[in-house]
Amino acid sequence: MGEMEQLRKEAESLKDQITAARKAVQDTTLQEAAAGITVVGRIQMKTRKTLRGHLAKIYAMHWSTDSKLCVSASQDGKLIVWDSVTTNKVNAIPLKSSWVMTCAYAPSGNLVACGGLDNMCSIYNLKGKDGNVKVMRELAAHTGYLSCCRFISDTEIITSSGDCTCILWDIETGTQKTVYAGHQGDCMSLAVAPDFKFFISGACDFTAKLWDIREATCRQTFGGHESDVNAIGFFPNGNAVITGSDDATCKLFDLRADQELITYQDSGIMCGVTSLAPSLSGRLILAGYDDFNVNIWDTLKAERVGVLAGHDNRVSCIGVSADGMACCTGSWDSFLKIWN
Repeated sequence: MGEMEQLRKEAESLKDQITAARKAVQDTTLQEAAAGITVVGRIQMKTRKTLRGHLAKIYAMHWSTDSKLCVSASQDGKLIVWDSVTTNKVNAIPLKSSWVMTCAYAPSGNLVACGGLDNMCSIYNLKGKDGNVKVMRELAAHTGYLSCCRFISDTEIITSSGDCTCILWDIETGTQKTVYAGHQGDCMSLAVAPDFKFFISGACDFTAKLWDIREATCRQTFGGHESDVNAIGFFPNGNAVITGSDDATCKLFDLRADQELITYQDSGIMCGVTSLAPSLSGRLILAGYDDFNVNIWDTLKAERVGVLAGHDNRVSCIGVSADGMACCTGSWDSFLKIWN
């Protein structure tokens, strides 16, 4: 055991050195930098539309890049593509496995994907020749549940899994291109950078990791949370990441400064964060919680500036449309709501 102890000590001292190095270059804090800025006024959003049709808990939703269509996955075994303006269902896709945990819309609008306890990522082509939606590919290699998936393009998708890894897939051939290993707990969520060169993953080892997609290396690791990181997203300009955790907090980490900038928490909030999304400008963070509410935070001031209340069960997913004009929340109450 002697050698293991030595290595553990060495790892700890390296961690301390990193912490010291981060402190040394921290010339200001976000609180100081934003001191002259006033808090955003109270934000009151209304439910504009309720999308009804799922018969069980909704676990995931994702907007299309056109800001009109969105896809949702529910444990009733259906993947539904919605028109958020008319509330009509464009497609209702029956799934082989009803235990879905994630879904994604391709940037092109041609494909949707989903996965869950079947350990597979299933890709569906919405623009098939005869108008029927068919399974185009089933990507199987993960040895744990599929927690999140995001398209890079119509030919590539990244998945995160309960087997502690993320995988970049070639959709055409159905093969793995790269495996990103390094987390020591289930990977719960991932988000792709606006420039599609990096992605960030959050896991049950309480950390978030930034990965270079092409080099297949972990570039940065961000600690600080005291529980599982359930939700993760990029700040709209790609220079920072936002995390949400079971420890009832959200955090903002700056990639260039390589450190935590601020924590979003309130003594009145005792339950975990399930999902989050930044507004188009990044000034607001919308975060869904286990207590059925979505809290809106002022990113610079870390103050709660609004609450979206309307669901009767846990808010499981949230997304802001690409044009920034609306946000959609999905819940275990089986409804999706569009707010602005």
